[in-house]
Amino acid sequence: MPNNKDWLFVNSVVLTLALGLTACAAPRSETPDDGRPLVLTTFTVLADMARNVAGDHARVESITRPGAEVHEYEPTPGDLVRGQDADLILNNGMNLELWFTQFTDRVDAPERVLTEGIETIPVASGGYQGEPNPHAWMSPANALIYVDNIRDALIEIDPDHSAEYTANAVEYQESIAEIGRFLDTELNSLPEEHRALVTCEGAFSYLARDAGLSEHYLWPMNSDAEGTPQQIASVVEFVRDNEVPAVFCESTVNDSAQRQVARETGATLGEALYVDSLSEEDGPVPTYLDLLRHDAEAIAAGLGKGRTR
Repeated sequence: MPNNKDWLFVNSVVLTLALGLTACAAPRSETPDDGRPLVLTTFTVLADMARNVAGDHARVESITRPGAEVHEYEPTPGDLVRGQDADLILNNGMNLELWFTQFTDRVDAPERVLTEGIETIPVASGGYQGEPNPHAWMSPANALIYVDNIRDALIEIDPDHSAEYTANAVEYQESIAEIGRFLDTELNSLPEEHRALVTCEGAFSYLARDAGLSEHYLWPMNSDAEGTPQQIASVVEFVRDNEVPAVFCESTVNDSAQRQVARETGATLGEALYVDSLSEEDGPVPTYLDLLRHDAEAIAAGLGKGRTR
């Protein structure tokens, strides 16, 4: 029998070979290298924002795929290979991408945290109580700050196109401001007694603040226990006491606990809301602006209805 050192040596060799073969098989990036900077973002919402600012002057790719849950994503060997080619990595920060240090520890590229300058809302409960709620992009007003940070990061790595990045940022910010006005119109029209937003995850604090909605949820962040009996009982009590007509769940999480809340209270389970991920191109929210518009319409439709009993 080989001794422990022999086994460790063999395992190390096998692992090294396996990673090497995976790296050889994995694409270096999703887009061909045509001389433009490669910008990687941690999830699809940030990628869409960055593409609008970059225009034709940078290649922008998301590490996570459409529909993926971003909180506890596990980087693949292929992701690490792509990271070796990156000229810039953009992330949200504020404990959203809990896996991100696993990625950046092995990748040598400048990073930019896009929530710098955001006025944060603390998480109200759970293991991250008091920490900043990371879902700041759900506020169009905050999104303007994201765009400023993206513009500055692109100019740092590619100053020759600073004028183009600045012009693209201004144009995109005008579109975000327009969707912000749409969101205000949709949600401000809700009856006063229906102005409560109940979701699976506490991902809508910034949107609720902007729209003047009270907020309640099953769990604060996806890293916490999801849909426990205590969480369900608390939400059921809130929905009953406030006669909330509809409750909601996010597209990337299991909605079974919220379905139970709806059954026990007579509230409607509204259309799935999008937060952490865009859909595929042919889906309901292929862009960040589509995401905001979809959620505003879904919330207004659900809360504008009467209860089933």
